[in-house]
Amino acid sequence: MTTNKPSDINEYIAAFPDNVQKKLQQIRETIKKAAPLATEAISYGMPALKMNGILVWFAAHTKHIGFYPMASGIETFKSELAAYKTSKGAIQFPLDKPLPLGLITKIIKLRVTENLQKAKTKKK
Repeated sequence: MTTNKPSDINEYIAAFPDNVQKKLQQIRETIKKAAPLATEAISYGMPALKMNGILVWFAAHTKHIGFYPMASGIETFKSELAAYKTSKGAIQFPLDKPLPLGLITKIIKLRVTENLQKAKTKKK
């Protein structure tokens, strides 16, 4: 593994095999559709989308795509995520199964609402 950190999400995605690139691109497009005002960044060496703070990170691993929507994104959809390996802040989507794009959309919309609420609270 190279120690050079990617400068943007395109560079990050390009570093993986075609099948993984396809999944990373699907997640990216799903997030952008659910949060069109979000901006892309590389944070902790992973793709991240920001809108009033980080909405979500995602990353490719050997056998899965890691999706990191903060604890609330996992807790809120716990029953729908039962088929996936989760921890307090991470979800693992296996590379050999289709991505749950509808569920990813719901998680992103929740995160957008949370970050907008947090931004409003800060302004007061």
